Amino acid sequence: MATPESINSDGELEEISLVDHLVELRKRVIYIVAGVALGAIVSWFYKEAIFDLIRSPISPYLKDSNGGLIYTSPMENFMAYIKMSALSGLIISCPFWLYHLWKFIAPALYKDEKKYAVGFITLGSCLFAGGVSFVYFVVYPIAFEFLLSFGRGQDQALIKVSEYLSFFLNTTLLFGLAFEMPLILSILGVMGVIDRKFLVKNRRYAIMVLALTSAVMTPPDPASMLLMMLPMLLLYELSIILVGLLGEKKT
Repeated sequence: MATPESINSDGELEEISLVDHLVELRKRVIYIVAGVALGAIVSWFYKEAIFDLIRSPISPYLKDSNGGLIYTSPMENFMAYIKMSALSGLIISCPFWLYHLWKFIAPALYKDEKKYAVGFITLGSCLFAGGVSFVYFVVYPIAFEFLLSFGRGQDQALIKVSEYLSFFLNTTLLFGLAFEMPLILSILGVMGVIDRKFLVKNRRYAIMVLALTSAVMTPPDPASMLLMMLPMLLLYELSIILVGLLGEKKT
């Protein structure tokens, strides 16, 4: 693994200043923002269909408002559509921003390690899509059933567009990023920061961290926490396997 240096095509270390690192980071961030913005613009033309998808998990529990959300200010709905388009743009541009993330990381890898680029982008995209799909199809229905089951007698559930969208956006992104754990640990393994023995040795601490993370990231009910923690544990075990395989290939 290279530290403040990068590794050229001949496998030799080259000094790179902090300024060069920052310039490269700025370049990649600009590309990523532009890609997400383009995805958001494309999503805007399908905003009604996308909003129907976003509203769908909670709609069955909003019978008092005919399955719809409410807004209390003239700009609220408009801003919701902008945020929704930005979220959609981030999701559909996932392979693009993973590519530029890889391009930023790649100079710190040896020549034979750079061949993992396609695997990095493919695995990362699948994991991110898996996290988004899991929270949408599994967690949200169970969480809303639990959270909106209280006070069904006289109380009415009238959910504001802005509050629901903030909850949906934050939770969806958190699940998508959390599912990237095997990718992050695999990269650290390739770079020599961690190895399979380290992950196995610290499994008990990882379980504690994952349990705490699941409690913080999910809605406040035991079912959602458990639904978050179980796949995270499976992904940690997958990380151990991937780091072990990549470590063996390096040796």
